[in-house]
Amino acid sequence: MKKQMQYLLLSIVFVFIVSNDLLSQTVKSQWVFADTKGKLIYKTTEKGDKIMDFSYAGYMGGGVKIPYVDVKITLSPVAGDNSAAIQQAIDEVSKMKLVNGFRGAVLLKPGVYDCEKPLVINTSGVVLRGSGSDEKGTVLNLIGKPHVAVSVRGDAKWKVIGESTTMADSYVPSGSTSFAVADASGLKAGDTIRITRPINDTWIEFMGMHQLVRSGKKQTWISGDITTERTIAKIEKNKITVDVPLNDSYDSKYISPAVTVQKITATGLLTQIGIENFRILAAAQSVTINEGHHRAFTMSGLSDGWARNIEVFNTVNSISVTGRRITVDNVSIMHNLPTIGAAKPADLNGSGQQILFNRCTIQGDNLFFFGTGAKVTGPVVVLNCTFRGNGWIQPHQRWATGLLIDGCNVPDGGIDFMNRGVMGSGHGWTIGWAVAWNCTAKSYLNQMPPGAANWVIGSTGEQQKKAIPGSNETGSISYNNQPMQPEGIYDSHGIPVAPASLYLSQLKERLGKQALINIGYKD
Repeated sequence: MKKQMQYLLLSIVFVFIVSNDLLSQTVKSQWVFADTKGKLIYKTTEKGDKIMDFSYAGYMGGGVKIPYVDVKITLSPVAGDNSAAIQQAIDEVSKMKLVNGFRGAVLLKPGVYDCEKPLVINTSGVVLRGSGSDEKGTVLNLIGKPHVAVSVRGDAKWKVIGESTTMADSYVPSGSTSFAVADASGLKAGDTIRITRPINDTWIEFMGMHQLVRSGKKQTWISGDITTERTIAKIEKNKITVDVPLNDSYDSKYISPAVTVQKITATGLLTQIGIENFRILAAAQSVTINEGHHRAFTMSGLSDGWARNIEVFNTVNSISVTGRRITVDNVSIMHNLPTIGAAKPADLNGSGQQILFNRCTIQGDNLFFFGTGAKVTGPVVVLNCTFRGNGWIQPHQRWATGLLIDGCNVPDGGIDFMNRGVMGSGHGWTIGWAVAWNCTAKSYLNQMPPGAANWVIGSTGEQQKKAIPGSNETGSISYNNQPMQPEGIYDSHGIPVAPASLYLSQLKERLGKQALINIGYKD
């Protein structure tokens, strides 16, 4: 009898394992799935919109191995402030000749480097490298007045070349790679173009953002233009095919004047810059976001760069990336104390184009783990990251588009694609065309913007429903008597879908198995 029970238990375990294995192989999203030959198939909305190909996010447009750059200058720590000595080494390498896109690396030997001022890289082809990110490696110890540890800062200026043209299609779906223009005669393959969408009252009213009032004062959700840049891959008559899919739709019904398409060129744009293999340390402080605080690093005016293997302690509003084609890989942030107050800092600000945050970790409370700024046009990918503590992945304000949260774990917090209403100074609809794919979180607030979509697919956690945040007579935020926001799309909620990673599957399909290996993943 005992042996029969053992066989029975073994059979149950076997069936459970096989069933789970089959389930993991067969459960598919209805929005993106692989056919019998492994090709990804995309479901579209009635207007033709689809989940975009996010695989273009990252260094050199995704799937390219970050290079090892030869060391030109090596430093050791000294007593007192080290920032002037490190800056001098950076400046000396910055004067060296470019060879295959790089000038060289500054290597910091193990030890503690007290730094009273920011380390600034403002020349292409320079790498700042430490000798390890643990306590026995290279430690940048931030002292003195609050400042950022490392600043990569270009002074990019864009110039329009020739005459502009306009989009000729009445509707261009999100996720598209091509569109018609009125006149393509002034354009050719290889040109960089700026696509400019003017903001008008018709669209703002369509989005329901014309009645934001806080403390009796009208709030302006968004104004001006929304611009994004692409490179022309092909032209057929007046049809343009671009290198990276469009992350928003263009509906002529709500756009006036028409969307313009202009050839542009840049000066002052930095390229091929990396920071890697060190630790950033700041004193623990419990402050509001309006008080002075140290930050880890910023990257702006940069195309094709990286930050990797960096440990960060006790910085606030830690990392800001507003450049293009940048990878932030294996960066961890630890907070010994939480920030205080209702307004929360964002540890990762991803407000550029083709940005990849890969295998990053955060431990902290009362913060946004990840956020976006206004009018961000992506694509931005947060891949296989773990964020622990009372915090949120939450695009922050004024219509960002093209965000993928892929395989992320937020066990104590939330993932929110939402309308923030009068929060801030009228942040309103924060995000459209965003996807959470096979994530785990305590909660999700997934809302559906007019004329757009947000998806939570194959993910686990509580589904929340909330009204748009409004303002009561005293000026505090209230949800009472505010309209409930429509839910975004939930697909296979609570059951993970295949493929396990949308980004990695898209990358493999576009560039092959080697692209996965290049960024540290097995096929």
